[in-house]
Amino acid sequence: MRVAIAEDSVLLREGLARLLTDAGFEVVARCGDAEALLRAVAALAPEVAVVDIRMPPTHTDEGLRAAVEIRAAFPRTGVLVLSQHVEPALAMTLFADSASGAGYLLKDRIAEVTDFTDALRRVAAGGTAVDPVIVSSLVARPRPDDPLGRLTPREREVLELMASGHSNQGIADRLVLTLRAVEKYVSSIFGKLGLPATGGESRRVLAVLLFLRR
Repeated sequence: MRVAIAEDSVLLREGLARLLTDAGFEVVARCGDAEALLRAVAALAPEVAVVDIRMPPTHTDEGLRAAVEIRAAFPRTGVLVLSQHVEPALAMTLFADSASGAGYLLKDRIAEVTDFTDALRRVAAGGTAVDPVIVSSLVARPRPDDPLGRLTPREREVLELMASGHSNQGIADRLVLTLRAVEKYVSSIFGKLGLPATGGESRRVLAVLLFLRR
């Protein structure tokens, strides 16, 4: 799998490249700014790009804007955005139109190599990856007449994993449940939250994220 990396910190950029190479990825571009990333994606068509959200020259949202542009202009390239802080509003900007082929993780997640590379592969395959910390912050946010209060503790666990981008089988493996049991939990969650039983992993993730954002 071919990967482009955009990170202005040389140390982190080279560390990412080494980590991904050791995990079996082919790093085809190592970019220090968003413009270089866009040129690399146009020229090399990698399966996925790993992008720091804050890049030169202003270190605000250049990486995020590049990620959104890549999603629009090069839909076959998945985008995994990395952030130093929990910023749900910026995460939702990435998923504004679709959750397919997109991910948003905290940089701390890189240290959990298996989780990080699993998320990268999921995004490259057209799936979704959302950092569990971001999902937890959205779930825990107080709101009037909170419908999340209708969920059982197990349903909340399933909801958080579903919003993070895991498939029903992935949820079953993590919680040591049968696939049928997870399907029942998911159906119950959608019913209690008043969400349509959308088909496809990315569409259901987007539906859940939009609900949690309200």
